[in-house]
Amino acid sequence: MITFYNHLHAQHQGKFEMFRGELVPCFEVPARADHVLAELQRRELGTVLHPHAFDDAALTSIHSPRYLHFLENAWADWVALDPANAQRDALPSVWPIRTLRSDIVPDNFAARMGLFSYDAGSPLTAGTWVAARAGAHCALSAAQQLVQGDRAAFALSRPPGHHAGMDFFGGYCFLNNAALAAQHLRDAGMERVAILDIDYHHGNGTQAIFYDRPDVFFASIHGDPRTEYPFYLGHADETGAGAGQGANLNIPLPRGTGFAQWSEALEHALQAIRRFGAQSLVVSLGMDTFEGDPISGFTLQSADYLQVGQRLAAAGLPTALVFEGGYAVAEVGVNAVNVLDGFIGA
Repeated sequence: MITFYNHLHAQHQGKFEMFRGELVPCFEVPARADHVLAELQRRELGTVLHPHAFDDAALTSIHSPRYLHFLENAWADWVALDPANAQRDALPSVWPIRTLRSDIVPDNFAARMGLFSYDAGSPLTAGTWVAARAGAHCALSAAQQLVQGDRAAFALSRPPGHHAGMDFFGGYCFLNNAALAAQHLRDAGMERVAILDIDYHHGNGTQAIFYDRPDVFFASIHGDPRTEYPFYLGHADETGAGAGQGANLNIPLPRGTGFAQWSEALEHALQAIRRFGAQSLVVSLGMDTFEGDPISGFTLQSADYLQVGQRLAAAGLPTALVFEGGYAVAEVGVNAVNVLDGFIGA
């Protein structure tokens, strides 16, 4: 299996995030990807490559031009306000909540940042655009390997992507890597594509992007949004809208769920993907279902991820795996590579 590694990911390195009412050191750190890369190399599991280059027009297949323009220029705009800002990250503080307008892009930077975000836990840094853009290229490269006939490919990148919507960032995510990969597969001629999100946190951005489309099936297994971030999406009654009715499957599970119940949910999701008739699969590979994750609540153990990989392979679909969350940093390498090892071994 080829791994496309974002060699620029460490350019995005937030200092602090807002968590439960206080500024704390970021949970989403460069060491996450570093540990996965080291474990891949230790096991000699396939080939690691830099991503292919893609034109920025590829990003507009998912994200709005005004949002991409904001992301590309946000750091320069932030520093232009005050040269001292170069030493501190930008965090949003105001948002256009219900009944307020979002059609006009404000001149004020704080208002503009709030327009394109939904939480205060995702610091924007000097290298955010460079890292996120290279990460998107990793996901697009993995999808292209499937187009060229490979059975599977892995996009090893950060920041993650599944919380990013068409025109907003949040949840540590800026560009939606899984959505970009799925759209690339569609554009290459695959009529039906499935995305399976197995991160602990619901892929609210991915769902929002495809919710009214019949050609991309989205399935997610995640913590119950009544108690778990991102809270406002991911309920079981969200099954799609308009032409996309029936192409969205949410399986929310309670905090404390172990592998037996979680694996039943995985089988349910894979059966739904089979019924949909998907020709390829994109997996949002979040490792924060692990029992030791500091901001999540499932209890999967490291050995369980070998079985996860085997089950994904048994779906029999060309599969692009895209690295998402997982904040038990010391264990994330073993856990992620166990999935890949199980997949390859199957």
